[in-house]
Amino acid sequence: MTPTSGSAPPEPFSVAHLSDPHISLEDPESSAVTGLALAINRVLALRPHPTCVVITGDLTDTAHPVEYGALRAIIAGFPIPVHVATGNHDDHQNLISAFKGGVQLGGGDSCHYLVEYPGFTLVVLDSLVPGAAGGFLGTDQLNWLDAALEKRPDVPALVCVHHPPVPVGMPFADGMRLDDGPALEEVVARHPNVVRVLAGHVHRPTVTGFGGSILATAPSTHQQSRLKMEGEGPMGFTEEPTAFLLHQETEHGWVTHTVQVSHSEGVPDLSS
Repeated sequence: MTPTSGSAPPEPFSVAHLSDPHISLEDPESSAVTGLALAINRVLALRPHPTCVVITGDLTDTAHPVEYGALRAIIAGFPIPVHVATGNHDDHQNLISAFKGGVQLGGGDSCHYLVEYPGFTLVVLDSLVPGAAGGFLGTDQLNWLDAALEKRPDVPALVCVHHPPVPVGMPFADGMRLDDGPALEEVVARHPNVVRVLAGHVHRPTVTGFGGSILATAPSTHQQSRLKMEGEGPMGFTEEPTAFLLHQETEHGWVTHTVQVSHSEGVPDLSS
């Protein structure tokens, strides 16, 4: 999908990176819904507006069609393109049924897709393995990624995937990361125009080197995981601020900001 010239975004180019909203059927008025709505509102308060938004998986909690309907309602009429990726809590068919042909899936009907903006390329991967907590891409999708990144080798590219492809130092999360992370790193290393690899899943912001690029996981718009760096048990959740990342083009390269939501600097002013 290539956005039309009539909707060319303002410079500098930037991507608002949200993750793990976990919209829940059990309580449609829950903090998950409120958290994502607040984050979307906070995106609109940024000046200039980001070029697009990407949500790196676990869009829903149980993948029920009603949960995807709630997600559609939250982003309905949003003036900035919103793209979505699958997480282990999602379902391929229900996600495609909700967003087929829409900008959310790059105008197509696949959970991995390419969007070419004037100033950067956004590539969204599908790491969902039905019934598993960890993720996997597979040879076919990695070959597709390799070819997609070849299309505009001189244009910055951001690659999006739910599962982190490397350990993040939290044993429980590391036990359900992307199984073929080394293979993904080999592909990324062949393309020096990849300025960021964007992930979610761990419900915490982390940053590390990856294939000559930078891997960044976004915090959750719902709940943050405890920073549990030893032991094999679940991390549990902690009352830390909700937030998202903003990846922004600068004269020096791409810079990543953490944008607070629940503890932001007051109510966003959307009047201007």
